[in-house]
Amino acid sequence: MLRYFPALWILLLCAMACNAPAVQDTDTKAAHAAVLKADTDFSDLSRKKGFRYAFLAYADSTAVLLRAANPPMEGHNAFKYIESMNDTGVTLTWEPGFASVASSGDLAYTYGIYTFAAKDTTTQGTYVTIWKKDAAGNWKFVLDTGNEGLGK
Repeated sequence: MLRYFPALWILLLCAMACNAPAVQDTDTKAAHAAVLKADTDFSDLSRKKGFRYAFLAYADSTAVLLRAANPPMEGHNAFKYIESMNDTGVTLTWEPGFASVASSGDLAYTYGIYTFAAKDTTTQGTYVTIWKKDAAGNWKFVLDTGNEGLGK
């Protein structure tokens, strides 16, 4: 049961966001566009400067990382993990396929497909990122996770 806990937590947050009204008013539409842009810009920064740099730039101070074979890494431990990542010779990019924004306009999630390319291999998988708008109005991720491989 514990191995399913992170997935259940994500589903609960997503369900709460999904219960918000559909994108209707101008503010919510703007927030929807902004979070999609933040996710795309995050990927572009990863491609240009490396995923280590990008993750440090877009992580909220309370960020949680869920990674295979690791317990959830929160806040300071998440930053230590990011700082230890080696992105030399590899590229990590992703493309959001969907975004939803809470009616409050300050919490959102995106998901899509990522591509990890190294010298001799390229793999793809799925990801979900939960976003929170900070005091300056910037979208920062508060939870990031992914799954390796895509079914055919």
